[in-house]
Amino acid sequence: MAIKVEQIDECRWRIPREGAMRTDGLIFASQQMMKVLQQEHALEQVRNVATLPGIVGPSLAMPDIHWGYGFPIGGVAAFDAETGVVSPGGVGYDINCGVRLMRSNLAVTDVRPHLQALADTLFRNVPSGVGSHRRDLKLTLAEERRVLQQGARWVVERGLGTAEDLRHIEAGGCIEGADPELLSDRALERGRNQLGTLGSGNHFIEVQQVEEISDPAAAEVLGLFPGQVTVTIHTGSRGLGYQVCDDYLRVMLRAARKYGIALPDRQLCCAPLGSPEGRQYLAAMACAANFAFANRQLITAWVRQSFEQVLGASAGALQLSLIYDVCHNIAKWEQHEFEGRRRRLCVHRKGATRAFPPGHPEIPACYRQIGQPVLIPGDMGRYSYVLVGTAGAMSETFGSICHGAGRVLSRHAAKKVARGRNIIGELAARGIVLRAAGRATVAEEISEAYKDVMEVVGVVQQAGLGRIVARMRPLAVIKG
Repeated sequence: MAIKVEQIDECRWRIPREGAMRTDGLIFASQQMMKVLQQEHALEQVRNVATLPGIVGPSLAMPDIHWGYGFPIGGVAAFDAETGVVSPGGVGYDINCGVRLMRSNLAVTDVRPHLQALADTLFRNVPSGVGSHRRDLKLTLAEERRVLQQGARWVVERGLGTAEDLRHIEAGGCIEGADPELLSDRALERGRNQLGTLGSGNHFIEVQQVEEISDPAAAEVLGLFPGQVTVTIHTGSRGLGYQVCDDYLRVMLRAARKYGIALPDRQLCCAPLGSPEGRQYLAAMACAANFAFANRQLITAWVRQSFEQVLGASAGALQLSLIYDVCHNIAKWEQHEFEGRRRRLCVHRKGATRAFPPGHPEIPACYRQIGQPVLIPGDMGRYSYVLVGTAGAMSETFGSICHGAGRVLSRHAAKKVARGRNIIGELAARGIVLRAAGRATVAEEISEAYKDVMEVVGVVQQAGLGRIVARMRPLAVIKG
């Protein structure tokens, strides 16, 4: 059945409430994006999310929207603490997949002669690929439980980071309420030797150059300047997070039947937030989120180590410091103003990024004057962006914007487009060094598989949800 869509303005589209929907759908997209979306199933998922109990405000979709499990990727929905639900499909399999950005005092000219060696060293020091693990870091069960409760702090306390790092991570690098007792033996087993690993798919480490500054005042606060070398890390909770999601989907299917929740799609299985099943999922999800924070913190240590080895200077001398780290796939308790009153909501962000405005108390004090840094990766052949959150996002999307470019080709379709091409050679011709664990990932991750992230962030800025600060281009990319 065709989805009825009404255009509100140049970048907003409404799916009007009808049938079992409890609210409207609201999509942020350009006209060209919407033409493509109307041929796909992601809009149906926006409509389906709008049927869930206790949803507050519209079922939201960011301009990087594409089809996902349950919720669309790029989907955002807030649920009332008393009447709402929590759904693993609104978080995703890779719990707290996220991005962190590091800055340096290096210019491109400092790094370019060493780029091949730097790519080789990063690829050697950070295990990547399906099932990757570090032979020199296998946690005991007791250590793993502490990681799940403490997140990035566990890593910093072992000398692999600083207190300053923790201040520049969303939620301080630890989601409260994590309970390792709620994880299956299989989830614990899958995570035990994967801490400090990149994984596969769209996960990456990228050495970049700052190509363009759009907001000089905000860039100065963030410590960014033209020609500067930065590093982006994109990964999540690995097999542990996947298993937590898989385990709790079965729990939530039973819970939906138990509590009489009508589901338009079984992938939206859920439980009331106040139910035992809802509380248990949130506590298990927090474990996986903390594992992901710790994972990115360890990879940060390996990145610093790699720069030291290649450039012969300490990370301190190179000023390899963390700008910020944001979650993509998470459900979080937050306070929001809605219809004139303060409400406690559980905000699901599935392939979406928090984007709090200037002055918000959860933003690090050093950034509070400009708004929360928002990190938007593109693809390995083009560019990525740094934005800051705005009051518009807080009032319209519960402080949320896009998380990346968003796929336009399935992995299978991307492989067909890449067949017979030398993708590594194509990137090299553009000055980009690529190291990858396998050819399949390279083919799946070609630029043509993604929307142009410039168009995506353009919609975000036009809608007043975020403000562009800087654009970075890749110099070296490490893929799983």
